[in-house]
Amino acid sequence: MIELVVISGKGGTGKTTVVGALAALARDKVIADCDVDAPDLHLLLRPKAEKTVSYEGSKLAEIDVGFCIGCGTCLEACRFDAVLPVGNKFRIDPLSCEGCGACAHACPVGAIELRPRLSGWIHVSRTPYGTLVHGELLPGEGASGKLVTQVKMRARELGRLEGAKLLLVDGAPGIGCPVIASLSGAHAAVVVTEPSLAALHDLARVIGVARHFRVRTYVVINKADLAADVAERIEGFARGQGLSVLGRIPYDEGVIEAQVAGQPVVDRSTAVAQVLRSIWDRLSQELDLRA
Repeated sequence: MIELVVISGKGGTGKTTVVGALAALARDKVIADCDVDAPDLHLLLRPKAEKTVSYEGSKLAEIDVGFCIGCGTCLEACRFDAVLPVGNKFRIDPLSCEGCGACAHACPVGAIELRPRLSGWIHVSRTPYGTLVHGELLPGEGASGKLVTQVKMRARELGRLEGAKLLLVDGAPGIGCPVIASLSGAHAAVVVTEPSLAALHDLARVIGVARHFRVRTYVVINKADLAADVAERIEGFARGQGLSVLGRIPYDEGVIEAQVAGQPVVDRSTAVAQVLRSIWDRLSQELDLRA
């Protein structure tokens, strides 16, 4: 099973739009939305949830007031202001607690225990385009990379059970933990960028991350006609890095109309749809997925 990750150096480049199109065009695949901090692929694929499991990716300190002697050692140990005095005892502010365990380690009487806490959800859904596994991190939680890993593991398992040839992953923007987790174990990556100097800078960074994981990398330039000179510069940079540019997608308000309707853009007859079909044809040939 080929694992293809679609990423972007910065947000707003059209990464999920491209993933939605590839999901509609590809056969024999399982889809994973690994942008767990802001998942939105479900808005295009119209999923029906079949299973939802809780994800406990972090811990929360709890003080047993029956054992607490009120010494204040935990208050001194905490660097996140999560230990609050209540009379001659102490309690933990769950919104401030990072689950680091410093207070539990410092407590001289063992009155503090770290307990797993709900950090998010993993959904398995059916869509008109195939099985979708998507993660959802709760606000304020910092375990995004670990949740991405769990989403991918579940998607890989379902892919093997279904005999899928492709695992299509919608990664997160940037170069942080969720991107690293998305790229880990992948065979190929498509970086979606746009014609701006900021996007070029971030493209260089994310290409470096993909190269670290020895992932075969391709580039797609979205809204390329809005600044043709910058698009030329980006294409020259990509080729200088030895990377193939799969295509330039023009700006088209039909993409917005498709998004409002909750459809992959290739379900409509637009110029962008034709370019995306051409990109998929080339990509599927590169990855030997045409059969």
